[in-house]
Amino acid sequence: MRNLDGKIALVTGASSGIGAATAARLAEAGAKVGIAARRVRKLEDLKASIERKGGEALVIDMDVVDPDSVQAGVAQLVDSLGPIDILVNNAGLMPLSDIDRFKVDEWHRMVDVNVKGLLNTTAAVLPGMIERHSGHIFNMSSIAGRKVFKGLSVYCATKHAVTAFSDGLRMEVGQKHNIRVTCIQPGAVATELYDHITDPGYRQQMDELASQMTFLKGEDIGDTIVFAAQAPAHVDVAELFVLPTEQGW
Repeated sequence: MRNLDGKIALVTGASSGIGAATAARLAEAGAKVGIAARRVRKLEDLKASIERKGGEALVIDMDVVDPDSVQAGVAQLVDSLGPIDILVNNAGLMPLSDIDRFKVDEWHRMVDVNVKGLLNTTAAVLPGMIERHSGHIFNMSSIAGRKVFKGLSVYCATKHAVTAFSDGLRMEVGQKHNIRVTCIQPGAVATELYDHITDPGYRQQMDELASQMTFLKGEDIGDTIVFAAQAPAHVDVAELFVLPTEQGW
């Protein structure tokens, strides 16, 4: 099904994992995709892959923590491809550690990327959607946005914030501005998120967990996002909790 033909999408954190897979799936469904991240070389590889399959992608060098970088990236996409119909706020970090290890720099980095980065991108894209009285915003939360886990206290706090903001945003812009908001809450997904874990004990736990169950793939989340994006205009799939069948927690 290609009923996203003519749509313009922006995906942050698109250089790997869920972001890259989502951009590819959106392109396959007919959307023109702005792929944004700091690792431009990986974005160029993704663009080539999308174009080999007949899609269209624009590489955007963007740091979601920097509001000026976000505004410039959004302007680049709008000038090149047109007004943004779909925003996927996907950029995020997950460095696990216990609070009493006091990895304060990691705490602040998670808040900056996972929360402030999402707010920066939303603030840059939303005015155009309001002006056109249409649009769809996807915010990437997590199972950690519904539950709390040891070693993930700060990460859980950021993802609970994303979940709360998403629901409030939906209530404020849905009826008033005809903008849909979907909060995606994945369980265990095989991505580069685990590469951010500097605590050896928690890194080992994640490696062991991956051997005990079949993790979701980035493409599974991409398919989920395309499903919600393709829903009829009067339908807002407000929240999707997606996890491996074998995940019992």
